[in-house]
Amino acid sequence: MAYLSDGFKDIFLAGVGAMAITGEKTKELVDQLISKGELTVDQGRQINTELKHKAEQAVATVRYDALEARMAAMTPEERAEFAAKAAEIAARVDAQEKAGAEVGDASAVETSDDPAASGAAQTPVEPVQPCS
Repeated sequence: MAYLSDGFKDIFLAGVGAMAITGEKTKELVDQLISKGELTVDQGRQINTELKHKAEQAVATVRYDALEARMAAMTPEERAEFAAKAAEIAARVDAQEKAGAEVGDASAVETSDDPAASGAAQTPVEPVQPCS
């Protein structure tokens, strides 16, 4: 079963390598175009974003194609074992995300009509939006 994990490790590392190369090449291209005066900074950012999005799509396609090819080479028993392990991992990640949401719940704080009752006025807390 060691060769199965090696295959997934290789697929993962290939995806990471593809993202790194794409990011480097994208930055080089945008920097070159900006230095030649063909683009404004805003246009460069827009193109960079578009190129990153296309690169992410390409990497996802390659990753899923490689996974599909690897699974096609597995025996039915290996595929069943892999599916069971993937379901186990997904359940664990879902449980961790749910536990994280409960711990960091950003729901509003209930306040009393009488601020003097608690010694200080309480205000609702707005949830923080993640940066993208």
